[in-house]
Amino acid sequence: MRRCIISVAVVAFFAIAAIARAAGLANVVPEQFDPYHTFLVQGAWLHGIGCPTGATPFDGTTFSTFTAGGCPTGDEQDKRNEGLLLAKTGPTPNVASAVARLKNVKGLTLTELGYDIRKPGLDQNDPRGSHCGAGAPRFNVTTSDGFWFVGCNSPPPTVTASGDGWLRLRWSPPTGFEPAAAGFTAITGTVISIDIVFDEGQDTGPDNFGLAVLDNIDVNGTLVGKGPTQGG
Repeated sequence: MRRCIISVAVVAFFAIAAIARAAGLANVVPEQFDPYHTFLVQGAWLHGIGCPTGATPFDGTTFSTFTAGGCPTGDEQDKRNEGLLLAKTGPTPNVASAVARLKNVKGLTLTELGYDIRKPGLDQNDPRGSHCGAGAPRFNVTTSDGFWFVGCNSPPPTVTASGDGWLRLRWSPPTGFEPAAAGFTAITGTVISIDIVFDEGQDTGPDNFGLAVLDNIDVNGTLVGKGPTQGG
């Protein structure tokens, strides 16, 4: 009987794992591309810097519940309000970038891309808060049909929620700059890979900040708001 129970449990585990793999985006893994060891870029998930959804602040007397207007929904697995820090210190021409690799997206047909960005106001072009340029942070999307860039403000996203220092940006259906076509086109084909790249430094305006904090990375409506941290 014990062996039978263990066997059933193992089958159930792999069945659940298979469902999870089939569901789409499963993880967002930050790393640094820094081949010349400049130590001027960083990508990391950090506790306490993400967009709070159902957080429990304490004013010294009473616990309350707080959800920022920019993230009415979030990753239910994120219990520590993690945010994705992407930073590039110094000049943009430095050959280095912060990168976040999206896992379990191969074979998908894209219907939506997006993320929440730590930024006040109602406009992604507001110079306050996280850097949001045409080139960073950006999705690099490779599919069976080609390659596209989807920059934070180019093509312009739709702001689907805002408030309390956060904006929810969406590209739905996703469109990007296709170098082969030298212009903006719809992203077609099945996904081979998707990365988020941050490679614009403190010499890039209008904010000259060289840093962005993202949360709730969205692929086809699946949100990931936590992940492993890789220093270095």
